Formats: sequence, C-alpha cells, structure tokens
Amino acid sequence: MGHATISCSPKGRVSLAVVKFNYLLMSAKIPVGILGATGIVGQRFIQMLEHHPWFEVAWLAASDRSEGKPYAEAACWRLKTAIPPRIAGMRVSAATPDGAPKVIFAALDASIAAEMEPRFAEAGCAVITNSSALRMAKDVPLVIPEVNPDHTKLIECQSWRRKSGGFVVTNSNCSAMGLVLALAPLHKRFELETVMAVTMQAVSGAGYPGVASLDILGNVIPYIAKEEEKMEEETRKLLGTLNGAGVVLAPFKMSAQCNRVAVEDGHTESVSVKFKKKAEAVEIVDAWTTFRGVAQAKKLPSAPDVPVRYLELSDRPQPRFDVDSGNGMTTTVGRLRPCAVLDWKFTVLSHNTIRGAAGAALLNAELLKVEGYLGFPTEGAPSFPSFGKGGIPQLNG
Repeated sequence: MGHATISCSPKGRVSLAVVKFNYLLMSAKIPVGILGATGIVGQRFIQMLEHHPWFEVAWLAASDRSEGKPYAEAACWRLKTAIPPRIAGMRVSAATPDGAPKVIFAALDASIAAEMEPRFAEAGCAVITNSSALRMAKDVPLVIPEVNPDHTKLIECQSWRRKSGGFVVTNSNCSAMGLVLALAPLHKRFELETVMAVTMQAVSGAGYPGVASLDILGNVIPYIAKEEEKMEEETRKLLGTLNGAGVVLAPFKMSAQCNRVAVEDGHTESVSVKFKKKAEAVEIVDAWTTFRGVAQAKKLPSAPDVPVRYLELSDRPQPRFDVDSGNGMTTTVGRLRPCAVLDWKFTVLSHNTIRGAAGAALLNAELLKVEGYLGFPTEGAPSFPSFGKGGIPQLNG
C-alpha cells in the first residue's frame, strides 16, 4: 500500500483530520427515529430497518406510559421475528423533537399525527409518515415511488421546508396501495374511466389488539371507519398530475366498498375497471408484468424486483400463499376476465403492514435519499458529511 505525503503545517493537519473524518463517515448509516414505535407498524419499521444498508434506528418514541422504559418492556412484540437485541434494551424517549434524529418514521394514529408531525417538521425533521392525517394536504406529497416519484417536488412548497428545512412525505392507505400499483400501468396505457373496488381487509390492518375475536371469527364486518373515503380520494391523488404547488386529481370515477375479514395479513380486492382506450387481455397482462419504476431503476434497497406480479392460476392470489411475494413488497394480481358492466375485472392482493405501511414509508425514505432530500443525492451509498461553520464536519440530516 502506498504512503501519502502529508503537510506538517497546521492547515495541513486540519485537512488530514477532515479527510480522515470524511473517510470514516462515508460508510456511516443515517440515524433515524420512529414515532409510535411500540405499535404494529412501528414494530414493522424496526424489523425492516434491522439490517438496512442506509438507515439505523437511533431513537424510539411512543406514548407517555412507555417513556423511559426499555423497548422490550414497553412493546408487546407481535411479529414472528425476535426483537433485535440492540433495540430491546433501547430506552423509549419522549415524543418531542428535542434530541430526536433529523429523519423520522411516523406510525401514529391520525388524531395524534395531525398535531405531532408538523411539530417535528417545524423543528427541521424529515417526517416520512404512514399516517392519514396529512395525506390530502395540498402541499404534502402522497407518494408511491414506482407510480409518482415526481410528487416529492411538493416538499419545496411546504412552509416547514422554507423555515427549518423540515418536511412531511406520506404513503397511502394500505388498501389503496396495492390497488394503485395494479392500476398505475393500466391508467398509463389505457386511461381509466371508472374504477370499482371491493376489499377484504386483514385484521392486522386494525393494529393490535385490533378487532375482538368474537366480532371477527366466522364473520365479515362491512364497515371500516373512513376507509372507503381514503381509498377513493388517495387513489385519484396518487394517479393525478403535479401542477405547480399542488396535484390535479386523476379524472376517473372511483367507488370503494371495504370489509374486514378473518385473515391475519394481506388485503384482497375485487376490482372492476372501464378504460377510455380499448384493451385486450394480453395487453393488460403485459402492462402489469413489464411495469417498473424509479424504485427498480435506482435499485432502492427495499424495492421488489417485480412490483406487480400476475398469476395465471384461476384461484389466485390468496393471502396464505402469495402475501409475502417480493418480501411483502410485491402486489399480486390474478383472475383477469371480462366484466359485463364495465370492461375488465381482476383480483389484487398486497401485504398491508409491509407494502401498505412500514415498507411503503421505508421505500419513500430511500427515494428521498437518492433525490438528495436526506443528504447529497447518491445511487446507493450513504451521504458524505457536509461541513458546518468553521469547517467542522457534520452529518447531513
């Protein structure tokens, strides 16, 4: 190995120190925090971040009753993998921006999120949230990286961004997520005119402890509060077009009916669509199977190789067999056939707590990272450090 010649001047010594510091930080992960860390979606964040190449959990926050407790004591862990040992002993912090990292994943109830997320953004944090509280706000991006990555430009319209550098980016409702991934390639090629969707949604979508067993076992509950409204609004925003400081909603008509069923994970949807352009079955399947987005092009760590998978089998997809496709990040479609009322009908399945929640927010964070919103833009490596006042190295965030 060669030896570098180093200047012995004070200026040279300072430069060497900076170079060494930069070299060490080149491979450093970005510290992130989780708001609502003890809930099911918070647990999914922890699970998915355990071995993430870019991000590392450095801060956990939950309700007042959890504050100060070790995470393993505060959380009722419900996932099939064990709590990561490093996380188990981590103390749960107060849910305030003081001492929090500058990148925050939020898994909060909408009523709490509406107050808390703006507080963190105002403090200069990048808030990547799974909550519904701000999804339909005019200046807040509602993003699926494969579908509408350009909507992240709305970040620059947020008052928090101008004042502190902070911002909020949201992912969609869990039932809208799989539907939009299935609709996006069809809308692009054939233009949607009408969409009707009937959902059969897993109990994990209600959190823990969720729906009482005596209510759901042997039963179907044909009502989930505000779910139908979310699906109808968010689907059109996600497939809408960016227009200056806002999004023009996609012009198609949308109707949703939502049901809770006794399935652990995986939202299944029966969908009927009408197009403006004539479409053959082989063209529709081709639109799905060839569909790729920026998440695949940039090889984001959480992106599935195949965002939409089509199954030819007459009785699939099924949650039991297909929900974990693409590590839970792939939407599975099947049963394409003519519709006597509209044009075509098919079945959609997606994992509601991975692709529909924590995984969606994590993928959004990865997109923001490569776009430079969490540091300098890269194609797959953590950010280099920036320099603060007096030439002192500081981590981006």
